Amino acid sequence: MRASVCAIVAAIGLAAHPAFAQANRTAMKFWNGVQATCNLAAAKAPTELGQRIAQTAIDEFTRFGGHQIDSDGRLFHFGLTEAEHEEDDGGNPQAPLDHFGWWQVMKYWRGVFGDDPTSKLEVRGYRDASVSTQGTQEAVLLRTSAAALLRLAEGVSDPDMREIVRETALRAAIIDTSWSAAFISYVIRQSGVAPSAFQFANAHRVYIYDAFAVSAAELKSEPSDGIYRACPLTTRPRPGDLICQQRESELADAGDEVVRERIRAELDGSVQARSVRRTHCEVVAHVDKAARKVYTIGGNVNQAVTARKMNLRRNLTFSASQKGHCGGSGHWSLPQPAGPPPHAPGLFKNCSLNDKKWFVLLQLR
Repeated sequence: MRASVCAIVAAIGLAAHPAFAQANRTAMKFWNGVQATCNLAAAKAPTELGQRIAQTAIDEFTRFGGHQIDSDGRLFHFGLTEAEHEEDDGGNPQAPLDHFGWWQVMKYWRGVFGDDPTSKLEVRGYRDASVSTQGTQEAVLLRTSAAALLRLAEGVSDPDMREIVRETALRAAIIDTSWSAAFISYVIRQSGVAPSAFQFANAHRVYIYDAFAVSAAELKSEPSDGIYRACPLTTRPRPGDLICQQRESELADAGDEVVRERIRAELDGSVQARSVRRTHCEVVAHVDKAARKVYTIGGNVNQAVTARKMNLRRNLTFSASQKGHCGGSGHWSLPQPAGPPPHAPGLFKNCSLNDKKWFVLLQLR
């Protein structure tokens, strides 16, 4: 009886809002068509390019020596981080450059912006923060570029001191500038993909919106050079695909379908009007069908190139819910602070590092 009442109420609502009903039918038609295309591709073996992208990501993760997260969302291996010289930070008199986390990240930035990306990297400070001893004092944000700091470093006469100042500026820029999209761009470029097929960018949203445009073009039988299409999460991932999440506070309570539909609706507008901007993507590196797990690799995940294992459903599609079984606040017996906590009121919201707002699979065509 309750189901019948709900159906009637829904029908009345749709009849009262014909424009909404039409928009809903248009969206359903669009995503049903996209899902059919995605399912056909997912049923095939991984492409040679997909395997190459996956292997490049695996090789880069191994070279960086980053973190590992299990399928319960627990960090079980803590590796090298972006600002470190070496994992043990032992200050060796001599060390290979590729043992330095910051040097590896500069390599990714060069893959996006060429040999000198420093004008694109931001360095932040807060007015008088270095001399103030009052933690409650509010400070004004200051911004500059790594290139500006490097020009100042040229005024240091001692060559060794000058190099230390230069590296200090670069490490600060790497900490202050998000590099996860640069990592994805580097991996795909190293796999032999041309700029005409993938926009190497410093923001994930660039190629997310591109993939949605590819899906729209395919439904119209229009040509498109892009190598990725946007698929619902009800699609089986394959090596070389990208799984993406969003971090928009406005969409904190929105389901993955709502986020995808917002992006689709914004495709015809200006680039400035595209509102899903805070995003993150990771490469599907391996699918373990027997265990129903997927391994992904992403950059700037807890300040490192990180590999994580996540859960798949019985039909091997990606599960947007990655809650894990790691105990949470009920297993946390540390006494509360004496005063009100200064930060993070939602400290115990969840305990899984995999529990993110995943919303779309970018499928390699």
